[in-house]
Amino acid sequence: MPEQNKCDQHVLRLTRRKALKGLAAGLSVLALPSHQASASVWESFFQSHFRELSKQELQQTLARLEKKYSAQFGQKVTVKATPAIEGVLFGYGLDLSRCIGCRRCAQACVKENNQSRDPEVQWIRVVRMDKEKGIDFSRAEHYYNPDQVPEDGHFYMPIACQQCERPPCTKVCPVKATWKENDGIVVVDYNWCIGCRYCMAACPYGARHFNWRKSQLPPEELNPDTHYLGNRPRPVGVVEKCTFCIQRTREQPGRYPACEEACPVGARKFGNLLDPKSEMRYLIENKRVFILKEDLNTQPKFFYFYAT
Repeated sequence: MPEQNKCDQHVLRLTRRKALKGLAAGLSVLALPSHQASASVWESFFQSHFRELSKQELQQTLARLEKKYSAQFGQKVTVKATPAIEGVLFGYGLDLSRCIGCRRCAQACVKENNQSRDPEVQWIRVVRMDKEKGIDFSRAEHYYNPDQVPEDGHFYMPIACQQCERPPCTKVCPVKATWKENDGIVVVDYNWCIGCRYCMAACPYGARHFNWRKSQLPPEELNPDTHYLGNRPRPVGVVEKCTFCIQRTREQPGRYPACEEACPVGARKFGNLLDPKSEMRYLIENKRVFILKEDLNTQPKFFYFYAT
């Protein structure tokens, strides 16, 4: 990395730390009568960037979060930080000739990834399009609600994070709270995100979502199996997104994201793009495949195709 870039990143980190410490000093004056906050709150507030944590610091961080979430939801919650699997580059395929627009994928995603229920946050949006007009986002319907699907004369296109190889969202983050991992998953350090929403503006797919207020997640609906960079409960004021169910796909090689398992018609595919024998490689090499907004050169790892 050029020396100038290293210097710029260092300045960004120092600037953020100074800003947070200044804010903390101000908040302490306005605190409750005790003028004291729990150790957990302050440790989280001043925590280093995820990629800067030592092994010991990481374990302490995970233990602190597990204790916090377990107390909050009244059940044992695990928070993992399973790293990327060597030799794996995840890719996703979606068969537009099969998708029926039922939105079961979106519902499964909400349940698996602990998204807010009120207001409901969905990482997957499904749009309805007219078959005669083809893929035309200017005429796409986001809020269709028929009695039955599929509907005559229409087809459906689910859209989520495209896990770009060249993600524009990561380039604009002023505090480097989001980045691309070695397995191709674009992640967010929720403890580091400052909620500026620059990444949302930069994403050409509308795949990032902001928590405007504290997520309303009933304890009985919590998925207690979480990942630090994925589906752990998010604080208010941060941006979140699809991570290919990182808590599943990294923990158990060969396991699919929740949306893929929930699809009733087998329209969704998932696998290792580096494995020449994988289903993903087969469909890319043998089907009519395209990616969204190819002209932007973001190089998505989310592929749309027609099997029939």
